Amino acid sequence: MSVTERQVQYLRQLVDGARRIAVLTGAGMSTESGIPDFRSADGLWSRDMSLADAVSVDYFQRDPAAFWRAFRDIFHIKLVGDYQPNDGHRFLAALEEDGKEVTILTQNIDGLHGRAGSRRVLELHGTLLTASCPDCRTPHPLDYVQRHELPACRRCGAALKPDVVLYGEAVPMIDVAFQAALNAELLLVMGSSLEVSPVNLIPVEAARAGIPCALINYTPTRFDALFDLCVHAGIGDTCRQLRS
Repeated sequence: MSVTERQVQYLRQLVDGARRIAVLTGAGMSTESGIPDFRSADGLWSRDMSLADAVSVDYFQRDPAAFWRAFRDIFHIKLVGDYQPNDGHRFLAALEEDGKEVTILTQNIDGLHGRAGSRRVLELHGTLLTASCPDCRTPHPLDYVQRHELPACRRCGAALKPDVVLYGEAVPMIDVAFQAALNAELLLVMGSSLEVSPVNLIPVEAARAGIPCALINYTPTRFDALFDLCVHAGIGDTCRQLRS
């Protein structure tokens, strides 16, 4: 579907009228940069749900070497791809340049919001760009991780854990994310099907608090009724029209 002029006008009005904006972004933001959505209907998760077990914290603790082999297979494209920020990422960075206080609450682990220039980014599910030692917490960059089949800590020798939130782990910054949304004058959800808990409860709480909420996502979600505006269209197309 495509965005209508009426939707663009209403969304522009919401954005222009808010100084503090919280933005929840999901896999749909990354897919417009060419990164596969592993939870989509055509993604790897739907074809083999055992992959969820392969990227669980329990599996990492039981067998780090087997975990890293599976992790590399699952995220191989993301690890080696030269992906770039798209018009959606650049739109959010431009809002900051315009003087707005934009806090991005992202479910994505690709680091593209930071590369686009956004400065207030909460990576709720972590990042693929580093791995850390679970014992001494020493971080290691991606290039080091890629050079070793089983990356070990340069300081203490323990098997490194990728700095992503694995299945079975809590989302460490979820309370901060809820507070950021509740402090905003507008909550904008971009590219999320709102299927992953507890992140999907952020718009529920924001709407309950009376904060205007808008959604840009290709497909409807089960939370659409919460939003003041739902745009079922591409993020890039919508953002280009907002900036025109």
